[in-house]
Amino acid sequence: MEYTTAHRHSTVLNICMVATLGLAMTVKPQPAHAQGSAQETAGSHSVQLPEDKFVPPADQFDWIQLTSGEWLKGTLESLYNRKLVFDSDELDNLSFDWEDVKRVRCHGLQSIRLQPSDPDAAPFTVIGNLEIVGDKVVVTSDGGAQEFARSSLVSIAEGSAEEIDYWSVKVSLGANLRRGNSDLLEYTGAANVRRRDADSRVLVDYLGNYSEAEGTQTANNQRLSAAYDLFKTRRHFWRVAGAEYFTDPFQNFRHRLTVGTALGYHMVDMAKTEWDITAGLAYQYSEFVSVEAGRSNTNDTPALTVSTTYDHDLRVWIELIVGYDFLVVNEDAGTYTHHFVTTLSTDLIGDLDFDVSLVWDRIQDPQPKSDGEVPERDDYRLIVSLSYDF
Repeated sequence: MEYTTAHRHSTVLNICMVATLGLAMTVKPQPAHAQGSAQETAGSHSVQLPEDKFVPPADQFDWIQLTSGEWLKGTLESLYNRKLVFDSDELDNLSFDWEDVKRVRCHGLQSIRLQPSDPDAAPFTVIGNLEIVGDKVVVTSDGGAQEFARSSLVSIAEGSAEEIDYWSVKVSLGANLRRGNSDLLEYTGAANVRRRDADSRVLVDYLGNYSEAEGTQTANNQRLSAAYDLFKTRRHFWRVAGAEYFTDPFQNFRHRLTVGTALGYHMVDMAKTEWDITAGLAYQYSEFVSVEAGRSNTNDTPALTVSTTYDHDLRVWIELIVGYDFLVVNEDAGTYTHHFVTTLSTDLIGDLDFDVSLVWDRIQDPQPKSDGEVPERDDYRLIVSLSYDF
């Protein structure tokens, strides 16, 4: 029995050695260059991920694919300033940097704004069903399919959208109320209204501040501005009309109205940073609360205007917004006026934000009041508020 077992083990070992030698003789080693070619051939074939095989169904939804491979269905609201706004069927309203979006397929009509390769040529708009794959933008309408380069895309808006779909609103409110040994009432309010389509935009902004201490008014200023812009090229726009109404009795302005026109330029237009600058001519009318004897309580003047806006995403959840307006007017209106607002906006929950703003107003030559008192040149305000996006 012991002999039989040993004999069997020896036989199995011999068979394994013969098989190994035979396999070694059958498989010849490849030359070094052949191995390299095989490796290059294997490396040239990319692995197709499951999400790349997915084809969105023909349904009532718009579909986008992110560079991470994820697909989302919902409604494409807009693309503007390299920000794509998408109302997800599951995740509600989302905003993506355009560079993070790989593919787009829309089920309805879209209004697509395109810029020719010549930056000085006027942009144009086409309307149709939109699909973006790689570097190609395909727009299909009754006249057939048209193909454009993705780099020429300026903006996208719903071609069949209702008027309300072009508008967005942000409202901010801050308040301080104190009763007891001393009474204090203070509130600040702000609103930003925007209408955007592929060819133009409307901007409306309001900023107000009121405070009262022991029954005596200590601050009361209101500022309302509006502008209408036409996009001429990817970089240039025309501010067809701009207007601002301002009142602040403590700066000796009962009413001040400025209307004008300007040319604008996108200094920086990147996924996370936008910087615009405008310059133009305007007319300003002022009515003062009181003036010294022998002086008129009204004034009108031509004005040179320069303004800039800067918007930068410091993080996904925090945004820095800066706005500055500078006017050159006649001496009775103040010679030079400055209005500066910087805001740090932090996402809280959903569309609710926490904002901290610093406001600086300066008039170089304030108009003296009837008692000879000259208002301070500079006004500063720090505003803490909650804001909500509609």
